[in-house]
Amino acid sequence: MDLYRLLADAVDQGKSAALATLIRAEGATPRQVGTKMIVYGDGQIKGTIGGGEMETLVIQGAVDAIRHGTSRLLHYELRDQNAGDPGICGGEVDVFVDVIQPRPVLLVVGAGHVAMPVAEMGHICGFRVVVVDDRPDMLTEERFPHVEDRLVGEIVETLQEIPITSLYHIVIVTRGHAHDEDALRAVMGSPATYLGMIGSRRKVQTIFDRLRAAGVDEAQLRRVHAPIGLDIGAETPAEIALSILAEIVMLRQDRSGRSLALEP
Repeated sequence: MDLYRLLADAVDQGKSAALATLIRAEGATPRQVGTKMIVYGDGQIKGTIGGGEMETLVIQGAVDAIRHGTSRLLHYELRDQNAGDPGICGGEVDVFVDVIQPRPVLLVVGAGHVAMPVAEMGHICGFRVVVVDDRPDMLTEERFPHVEDRLVGEIVETLQEIPITSLYHIVIVTRGHAHDEDALRAVMGSPATYLGMIGSRRKVQTIFDRLRAAGVDEAQLRRVHAPIGLDIGAETPAEIALSILAEIVMLRQDRSGRSLALEP
């Protein structure tokens, strides 16, 4: 069983998993050092590190590690000789649980002047970049060389076909207010971690007023970062892209965005 291929498949499918490796074993333990097992977020496994109670505890620890997104070292003492469980042989084991997270996704809606540096900076920052536009002459490999998916089609229909998850960070930078509003309506109910839309405060207020009139809940509107980006005085497309990526990274890391020179 190729566990590494299974891990790669999980990442490709946008799923988190953990590789549990037995790194130390003393006494009568069920498996040898180096034995590996994959644990998925729902507790399913591929492979085994010995079965029994010890493996159950490792699975529980791995699921918790996946939930928190942090790798960890687990230590177990297998001393209960009266449990009647063949998985408890007497001994000590250390298991390293290496959490493998899929790459976060940057979904750029629009293929104009701002979208180009947004996509490029997203690629540099390690995102899997997807760009959507309805203009095949704009959404080309030449203009967007480092994106994983260039999806050409009617914007709303294309967005509705994407299985958006919490891995997604959506940046709406289309060629006009109407397209921005339509795109925003299409993704507002999604579980995307970040949802931002470009535009002046007046434009944003106008769109929000229309959405309120259409019955959109205030809690959904508060999820939208609009005007998008941090206030760094951005003017050029590259500077605007920088402000957008800075905001996304800041929120992903749960930081304040203050100057490091001002930190105590």
